[in-house]
Amino acid sequence: MKILGFYEELWSARAGSPLGSIKNFVRNTAAPDEEKVMNYLANGHEIFSVMGVEKDVLGSDYRILGGYSVKTDGEWVWRDGLWFYLIEYHIGLPEEFLEKVRAYNYEVPYVPESLLDELADKVVDIW
Repeated sequence: MKILGFYEELWSARAGSPLGSIKNFVRNTAAPDEEKVMNYLANGHEIFSVMGVEKDVLGSDYRILGGYSVKTDGEWVWRDGLWFYLIEYHIGLPEEFLEKVRAYNYEVPYVPESLLDELADKVVDIW
């Protein structure tokens, strides 16, 4: 399991935050395929659902419905609100992840239920 958006503001201290602050990944311009990547993030398989609203950790008044939920593509897991930070702040994402997304033509692959359950258990352990 690889954690995408492993920023100190988005994951619990128990999970650690090897990337540090999300503020270090804000960019001034969007990548050419940013909207397609955003759709990939939004369409991931949900493995951990949290009802509620998340405040924008970078300070806007925007509220992200279900932003604490966690999604996956079977290899990477990410907070559901990550799509917002990509579109609003053009945050940089790992090239390894972007290569995978592009190789799948921006379509989240099928993931067996057993793997979704396994990933959900791992997320609960670090949450």
